[in-house]
Amino acid sequence: MRNEFVVAMLGIALVGCAGRDPAPIATVQAQDAYADCTMIRAEIEANNAKVTQLANEQGWKVAQNVGAGIVGLVIWPVWFGMDFKDSAGKEAAALQARQQYLTVLATQRCAAPAPATTPKRSPTRQQSARAVVPPPSPTLAAQSVPAPAAEPEPELAPYQAAPH
Repeated sequence: MRNEFVVAMLGIALVGCAGRDPAPIATVQAQDAYADCTMIRAEIEANNAKVTQLANEQGWKVAQNVGAGIVGLVIWPVWFGMDFKDSAGKEAAALQARQQYLTVLATQRCAAPAPATTPKRSPTRQQSARAVVPPPSPTLAAQSVPAPAAEPEPELAPYQAAPH
């Protein structure tokens, strides 16, 4: 009975060594207040590379856990070597939140300047050959058409409550 207890305690102690602790990054960092467009884009690119590394690590951990689970059916202490911390997944989730924040920051700070006004094109020969007819002046139009007679608004009777 004492041997089983010692093995169980040793197994519990080894479980803590099976995987690394997650180290998620903060979504908002101090240097964000001073970051310019180039710095933001560089960090986004670096984070994309880190996401790729974390995806590979997560894939390897899944394969390692499956292998340890199968071998553990025969040699049960191998189960203590399985990684249940999911550090790569937690770091990837934190990195994704950071990427979304950086994307919003980049759209604010890296906005393209207003486009320069384009010079007016000179009219083509066909356009210049056409006769330009000025629009009718509003004073002439108002004089030729008589204005409709304004109807007086009907007066409303005062509100009277109906007797109950």
